[in-house]
Amino acid sequence: MAEEFIATGRRKTAVARVRMSAGSGKITVNGREFDNYFPSDEHQGLVTQPLKVVDVVEKFDVKVNVQGGGPIGQAGATRHGIARALLKVDAEHRPVLKAEGLLTRDPRMKERKKYGQPGARKRYQYSKR
Repeated sequence: MAEEFIATGRRKTAVARVRMSAGSGKITVNGREFDNYFPSDEHQGLVTQPLKVVDVVEKFDVKVNVQGGGPIGQAGATRHGIARALLKVDAEHRPVLKAEGLLTRDPRMKERKKYGQPGARKRYQYSKR
């Protein structure tokens, strides 16, 4: 069996488990075709960015299991996972991936709602009398 490189990518509440192995460049997301799962060109570009940066688009087959979040979060998590998997393939990719900001997890999340208030930051109106 060919060697498999496994990594996890995250963005907001989305988590992507990525498996990369030598192949022809086929990407499968949650058992579906890549362009079927991410129909938007913007999302497709986001996901394939790490492969293009290190110029290995046609060299690896990528299988992704992604859950949580929305389309943008899932695309970002997949991108993060692919970048981390590429590091396991060859550690010399690190400076290039880091310069493009692909190894940084996007930490922005929805702030939790606090008790006794209508939202995360919103407050009930103060009444003096």
